[in-house]
Amino acid sequence: MEEEPLTEGARPRAEASGGGGTEPCPGCGALVPTVDGPTHRYLGASPGCWAAFGRVLAREYSDPAFLAVHGLTVDTYAVQHPGTPSPQTIHSAGVHLVALHLVLERGRSVADAARFRQRAVERIRDRFEWLEPPASLGALTVLDVEGAADADEHAARVRAWARAAWEAWSPHHDTVRGWAARL
Repeated sequence: MEEEPLTEGARPRAEASGGGGTEPCPGCGALVPTVDGPTHRYLGASPGCWAAFGRVLAREYSDPAFLAVHGLTVDTYAVQHPGTPSPQTIHSAGVHLVALHLVLERGRSVADAARFRQRAVERIRDRFEWLEPPASLGALTVLDVEGAADADEHAARVRAWARAAWEAWSPHHDTVRGWAARL
């Protein structure tokens, strides 16, 4: 996933309409505030979920200790918000699933995964195919990452979230492993 520039924070609809409330994100299923605001152009995320992701990214960018797991954060968010079939979403899900496989199953570092992400784009991009997303994309979401007391807790939460998302895609693990073997 190419990171989209973050815009001003999402504004709760309650401010504009007197309403408010929550809604499930169409991607990850998290119950997020109902807000008006930006979303990603091809990931299937609600404005409330996209805003939560933006807050997590802001924390990672603001402290090098939090930034250590940034790639895993992006990979996990992307596979929990696969969108609908298109060349961009197919490539995004493929690259990010390969990265999760390399970190979680093959023990590669988050930094190594960044290099492999680039290699996947260069070498196997045309081999990716649409993988039907599982009914549940994992029990943990970006909301479970917010609020970590320190960088160690943040890293532990991101890794648990990544593991939950990777396990949700288990019907496609053999396909992803095949893609990774071509790197």
